[in-house]
Amino acid sequence: MHTGPAQVVLTASIARRYYLEGRSKVDIADEFGLSRFKVARLLEAALESGLVHIEIRSEGGIDVDLSTRLQDRFGLQHSVVVEAPDDDDDESLRGHLGRAAAHLLAEILTPDDVLGIAWARAVSAMVRALPPLPGTPVVQLSGVLSFPGGPDTSVDVVRDVAGRSGGIAHVFYAPLTVPDAATARALRQQPEVARAFSQLPFVTKAVGGVGLWDAGLSTLYDTSSDHDRRTLRELGVCADISGVFLSAAGEPVPTELADRMISISAEEMRAIPEVVVVPYGIRKARAVRAALRSGLVGGIVTHAALAQAVLEMK
Repeated sequence: MHTGPAQVVLTASIARRYYLEGRSKVDIADEFGLSRFKVARLLEAALESGLVHIEIRSEGGIDVDLSTRLQDRFGLQHSVVVEAPDDDDDESLRGHLGRAAAHLLAEILTPDDVLGIAWARAVSAMVRALPPLPGTPVVQLSGVLSFPGGPDTSVDVVRDVAGRSGGIAHVFYAPLTVPDAATARALRQQPEVARAFSQLPFVTKAVGGVGLWDAGLSTLYDTSSDHDRRTLRELGVCADISGVFLSAAGEPVPTELADRMISISAEEMRAIPEVVVVPYGIRKARAVRAALRSGLVGGIVTHAALAQAVLEMK
């Protein structure tokens, strides 16, 4: 349908008042001697014809479109997707995501929160970028994972976060995995471990990583024995969230390895109001989707290529 120049100018004038000046449809209708329904129709026509183009932009390196799509798809409380070059290496990605996660944590933490920390490389990068926090107590969620070239441990990370907040650090010196379940049960009863885990019911927010159960894509996989790697793969383990094992459908998978770990359980993680994960690397798309489908995760900080890959999965 042809629109004459007078109609174009009228529509543009109404759109300017509504979108740029913030005036109501009723006020605009009174000014132009129109009904508010006519004003509404003209505003719709302005969008449909391209006369008005609405663009949501962020100046802070955040892909707001992917962030909102990921948040809506998986019902997340918070979703931050960082714009990062596709050819960024892992160290560079950890830096980008660490800074974004630090800013998110500083924004959402309150003095009433208790923060749980599970070690991951991206979490370690986050800690280095943290600004001062509001006196938040910090709880260690997993034992110490030793691996070649490791810059820090879960104890170091918890202490560093508590140093930023001035809150109490609930830490313990115990390995993440031990040879058998009996040793794990005994270690959980040690005073410092028991004190830290007694704080789990009070944790309101937590941060951790996501691993794909494959070589080079999960620190826990890389430090496990060949027997454990093979056994968990046969059980259908696809992903791990800081020691909690998941199938591709996002269901927790009970494992004998988990019985030998000094770490938060799936049930304990589910009780935390918001768990934020900081995954990176497009090859982890299946694991990230499993984590987001699990119901254990309420927030994510990741990069555009990985977010796009997760959204494109059927």
